[in-house]
Formats: sequence, structure tokens, C-alpha cells
Amino acid sequence: MPFTLIRNDITTMKVDAIVNAANTALAPGGGVCGAIFRAAGYEQMEEACRRIGHCDVGHAVITEGFRLPARYVIHTPGPVWQGGGHGEASLLRSSYRSALALAEHYGCGSIAFPLISSGIYGFPKEQALQIAMKAIEEFLEHSEMQVYLAVFDRKATALGQKLLGSLRSYIDDHYAELRTPRRRFDPFRERQLLEQEAIPAPCATPMAASEPKKRSLQELLGNLDESFSGMLLRLIDEKGMTDVEVYKRANLDRKLFSKLRKEGYNPSKPTAIALAVALRLNLDETMDLLGKAGYALSNSSKFDVIIRYFIEENIYDIYTINEALFTFDQRLLGA
Repeated sequence: MPFTLIRNDITTMKVDAIVNAANTALAPGGGVCGAIFRAAGYEQMEEACRRIGHCDVGHAVITEGFRLPARYVIHTPGPVWQGGGHGEASLLRSSYRSALALAEHYGCGSIAFPLISSGIYGFPKEQALQIAMKAIEEFLEHSEMQVYLAVFDRKATALGQKLLGSLRSYIDDHYAELRTPRRRFDPFRERQLLEQEAIPAPCATPMAASEPKKRSLQELLGNLDESFSGMLLRLIDEKGMTDVEVYKRANLDRKLFSKLRKEGYNPSKPTAIALAVALRLNLDETMDLLGKAGYALSNSSKFDVIIRYFIEENIYDIYTINEALFTFDQRLLGA
């Protein structure tokens, strides 16, 4: 199932488990910890934690959710930042892994995390986010669970300043909102403009640019009546990928992907783009796939411009793309 960055109060979320950034004594604290104790019922949660007594940094324990919408609360103490030379990164990674393993053991289908250790424990937010996302990504490679990560500071990006700067420059060069008069949308003209403006932006890391796929008129006419699901299944076969590879790389859950395989099902635009990313389609192929669902990419949409940037730069990591979309307050890809 997918991973989603959110800005939300996890004490109000209807998930199977929420995670408490606890202290080793499992005592009530401030910040997220204090909010969870209050929402769950202070005395009940305090008593449940007192019975457990202690939890080491990087480990996790579980209690009932009591008055919370969540069935469980998983308590995991993160490390206090001491400059980075005392195993803080390893301990923080262990906190996420331990919490996820415990949630899986208790049969949870969904879980919501705060950004552990990034508050009063002083862990730099950028590094904390990078560690959290990597640990969740690794877990989801072999598990089915809906994972949420609540991040309130959009500046806490793990994208790296070079990539973020390149993306900002690309948006400045291509995003047309309020800078040009609005015109009637013409998908054929839009396609032409996008192809003319496909000027590569500085790349975050050296990588070879792929040549756009050259197709004959016969190919185009042969696929004219192809449906979205038909094209999707054809592309999966052509790329030599499995269904599981595709829906995991697209940040989709298995049930939604099953619907997408059915003739006549029309996905949302973010879902269609997520599939293009999972299949590592170039811009030309992406436009074709979107067109089958009735969508296009436009320079008047910041969301679309960001997507174009990553496709043109051959960056197909769904988590990196979603982090960029989150940073710019855009809808994320996937379910």
C-alpha cells in the first residue's frame, strides 16, 4: 500500500495505529507525546505505559488507543541529537523499523508517524525526514500497509539543495500562471508547446538523457483506439515488469491497481502519472498514456510543471517526486 506525506494532527486520524515519539520512561511529555496522552485519556494512557515501564531508544512497545480514533498507539523513543557522531541516525532508523514491525505483527493495515526526534530532541529535520522516508520505503518493498508521515515544516526537505534549486529554476522558467493571458485549452496545441519547450534543466546528479521514443505513423494509427487499461497492460509487458513492481513503484495499493486493469476504468490524473513514473516512461510516452485517460500536461499548472521536470530529468523515484510535490504544496502521486 502507499506512503503519504501529510500535514495533519495524527491524534485525529482514523488509522489502525499512530506512533508516539516517546521517552524511554514512557512518561507523559510535551509536543506530540503530550497531545497523544491527552487525546487518548491521560490517566488510562499513563497507567498503560506505567505497566510496561520502560522502552529503549530505537525499540517500540504498544498500548491500546483508548479514546483515540486509532486502535493502537505504538510508542518508540527516538535518539537525542548529539551532533551526529553517536549513532543517532542508526537509532532513529531503528525506531521506524521497530514501530513498523510491531504494527505488522498486530495486523495493522494503516499507521501514522510524526517526524520522530525532530522536536525537542533536536534531530535536524532534513536528516530526520530522509531517514524516515528511507526506512518506510524499505519496509513497503515487502509489506502491504498504508503509511502516513506527518510533516508540518515544508522546508524540512531531504531533496538536497542542488536538486531543489534546479527544480525551482525550472518552475520559474516554465510555470505560466498569471504571466500569460489565459487561453482556451487546446490539447493538440498544448502538446506542441510542451514538445517545443522541453529544454533540459540542470540535473541534480549526472545522468544520461534518454532520446524521445520515435514512432511511425503506422504505430500511432494502430494504437488509436487503445484504452487506458489496454495501453497500461501493453506497456507493462513491453517493459518486462510484473504487476507488483508497477503498483509498488507507483505508490498504489493492490485493490486500486486491480481496478485499473479492468476495461473502462478511468484513473485520476495523479494515479495515471504515478503509473507513468513506475513504468519509467519518457515525456512522449507519458503524454500518450495521460491522453488515454483524457488528461494532458499544462504549463499553467505547477503540479504539471514539476512532473515534467522529473520525467525530463529521468528521475523516476516516486518518493522523491512526492516530496517535491509536498514541498510545493501540490497533490501527491499514487493512492
